[in-house]
Amino acid sequence: MFGHDSPTVKMGLHKTYKGYKSYSYLQAGKDYREFSLVKQIGRVEPFVYPVSDSEEERVHELLEKNIAISLHDHAEVMPSDLNDMFAWIRANHTSTGFEGLAASGLDAVFDGLGDGSNMITSSYPWKWESVVHELGMRLCDLAHQDFVIRGEKVEDIRRAHREGRIAFIPHIEGAAPIENELDRVDILYGLGVRCMGLVYSDSNALGSGLRERADGGLTYFGEEVVERMNRLGMLIDVAHAGDKTTLDAISVSKAPVVITHAGARSVWNSQRMKPDTVLQALAEKGGVIGIEAAPHTTMSRAHPLHSLESYMDHFEYCAKLMGVEHVTFGPDTTFGDHVGLHRYFEKNSSVAWKEEGDPYQEVDYVKGLENPSEFPNIVRWLVHNGYSDEDIKKALGENTLRVLEAAWK
Repeated sequence: MFGHDSPTVKMGLHKTYKGYKSYSYLQAGKDYREFSLVKQIGRVEPFVYPVSDSEEERVHELLEKNIAISLHDHAEVMPSDLNDMFAWIRANHTSTGFEGLAASGLDAVFDGLGDGSNMITSSYPWKWESVVHELGMRLCDLAHQDFVIRGEKVEDIRRAHREGRIAFIPHIEGAAPIENELDRVDILYGLGVRCMGLVYSDSNALGSGLRERADGGLTYFGEEVVERMNRLGMLIDVAHAGDKTTLDAISVSKAPVVITHAGARSVWNSQRMKPDTVLQALAEKGGVIGIEAAPHTTMSRAHPLHSLESYMDHFEYCAKLMGVEHVTFGPDTTFGDHVGLHRYFEKNSSVAWKEEGDPYQEVDYVKGLENPSEFPNIVRWLVHNGYSDEDIKKALGENTLRVLEAAWK
């Protein structure tokens, strides 16, 4: 599949990966603690969405000629033994999945880093420091190779596409670490962060999270943060915010706002999904939603077992409701056992995980969207189901680029 069994991986416009592995400039066991990590490709049985030979050629051509952006993923490589999770987090030498990204067909990825309050970084006693530490370590690793570049402006994404590279855009999932210090938004921008979620499920000083019983909306401080992010040129994400807080942020922001990873509540009744009122308001302001594929999120009544088909049910609903110009993909996948990760933290962490919604049957992984390398299956589905090149081009990257041109100006 896409030639990723060879030492050099090519995808898209002569995309080439030369084999770099994270922290290979250091000595494992001496400079940092080494963990056994999962396979980036083939951890589970690979699945290729069935298409004809001519359709597969069109998939390749679309990915070669057009910019493809993931609005939200976790491109790190998890430990193969989840019992090592907390030790791996504290060691803070998170490996980037360069091999898997090379097979993804992507030109840019918004990488969801910890927000200092969620389950990943809550084991640190200093939340602001943990976010800065994680960010700095990941960017230090990227500085020692030339395949994945830092994505800080739109031209970086276009350059990545031209040169066969991938632009890495740090995305902080929630603003809790800034506490009540507005200038910390500037610091994050200076460190390369170009997208930040206002809230990560639980309420903070900016507003209410989607996990709360009541939603008080955006606070006065939240309004200040939105204004500062507009001035700096930092993209505003409301994926984990409550409905009222989301609507307030859309109203207050002078630039388009995004929902980096979610789906439609009308398709699947879950707090994690967004109601029509939010989706329509987002589109009216020029924003986009990235459809999410994290296990047990974008299921549907037509396909209650989470799959590529249920995932695309959300895409089709949102495209019909909002217009295809306002929908893209934020799969929220990672290199590792995503379901096992959720189960592990439910058992071993005091941080709540589950949100309210309809009961569902669990899967071990989402077949066809198990990790970022399987992104081409989305394109295969679109091609096979009759979408035009123009609409696919918009959904792959043009919609996001339009928003970034406005938000990152």
